Amino acid sequence: MSTAPLHDFIYLASQSPRRRQLLDQLGVRHELLLPGPDEDAEALEAERPGEGPADYVERVTRAKLQAARARWKARGLPAAPILCSDTTVALGRRILGKPADADEATATLTRLSGRSHKVLTAVALWDGRRSHLAVNVSTVKFAPLPTEVVAAYVASGEPFGKAGAYAIQSALAGWIERIAGSYSGIMGLPLYETTQLLRQARVRL
Repeated sequence: MSTAPLHDFIYLASQSPRRRQLLDQLGVRHELLLPGPDEDAEALEAERPGEGPADYVERVTRAKLQAARARWKARGLPAAPILCSDTTVALGRRILGKPADADEATATLTRLSGRSHKVLTAVALWDGRRSHLAVNVSTVKFAPLPTEVVAAYVASGEPFGKAGAYAIQSALAGWIERIAGSYSGIMGLPLYETTQLLRQARVRL
């Protein structure tokens, strides 16, 4: 059986510029497969009572992939693997999602100040026949965050649209004491796990 690559490109069902950048880093050609105006993409990320962070990130990522497959089929696009991802920040069993406003962003960053938290990123890939999923779990430790640092960061607008109200590649990285795990996973797409899924689907790297 041939193991030569079958696919020259993939569909990326994500609006994150960071995920595009990370796929570019791998040398993977990709086209965006984004929700249309008739889709409520944010609704897929709604939490369920009692749901733990790992179950949540896996469920949301599978739901995103299912929605992307339906989108691909409805639009009559050429066949190619579809990749989705979701990143969740957790303090214990508490999921810290995307802040709705400045007050919520401030409260989230205050909770993370001086403490370690988990960043879970799930990656799902449909290869045209089956769906595959991998999860990366990393740990991030913030130094104590001065009130004025939090206020300036929130005022910059950077926390919005980001789980945990921060991005590791932003100015707040200067207050991260250490990480354990995958830097790219914390950014939003763990490159090791993603590469394994892409190779399994015989995508050209």
